[in-house]
Amino acid sequence: MSEITADSTIYDLLKAKPEATEALFKFGMGCVGCAIARGETIREAAEAHGIPLPELLSALGIKE
Repeated sequence: MSEITADSTIYDLLKAKPEATEALFKFGMGCVGCAIARGETIREAAEAHGIPLPELLSALGIKE
């Protein structure tokens, strides 16, 4: 699997880093059970939830 970045889908993030669930929940993101997670990127999810992308990426431990 390629490196997870801001342009990876939430689905790919959770497959590669299941522990990311905790960080997503801290930001109020229920992405684990969301059908949109398969096609929505981390960048898009941050924007949709009004979360500053750098802050989310830092919490997830990934690069843009």
